[in-house]
Amino acid sequence: MGDSNQAQVIPPSNNLKLKVGGGRFSLDADSIARAEAALKSLSGQFTQWMQDELTKLDGARAEIRAKGMTPETSEALYMRAHDLKGLGATYEFPLVTRIAASLCRLIDDPKTRTAAPMSLVDAHIDAIKAVVRDDIKSDDHPMGRAIATELETKTQAHLK
Repeated sequence: MGDSNQAQVIPPSNNLKLKVGGGRFSLDADSIARAEAALKSLSGQFTQWMQDELTKLDGARAEIRAKGMTPETSEALYMRAHDLKGLGATYEFPLVTRIAASLCRLIDDPKTRTAAPMSLVDAHIDAIKAVVRDDIKSDDHPMGRAIATELETKTQAHLK
């Protein structure tokens, strides 16, 4: 057999320091502070941007009601929920992120998403709209925590 069965270990290079904390493109405290200040200066627009996202979410739901839960309409709904999952915390609504994440889990698999119960989809969308309307930003609020937990429980039960 000879040497042909010998393995050679090649350690990967560690470029993480170059990417985030060292080298030519490192982030210093001033850069972070400027980015945070820029985000804070935009925070006055978060409410309008959140409303725009809710309008898109409602539009995706209206398409489902008009055309049924098809692969195309459910994909559009998934994209809206996924956007809210990412934007909720940025727009100072981490509870929206949590509820949208539950909706994403419910309709995550393109092969099975059309079987998602519309009543549970509606409950997620209505919850997102309600927490924004009532300015319930996080699950520190007992009602917000209860809503998110119940939706997650119902989603998990459906997916089993």
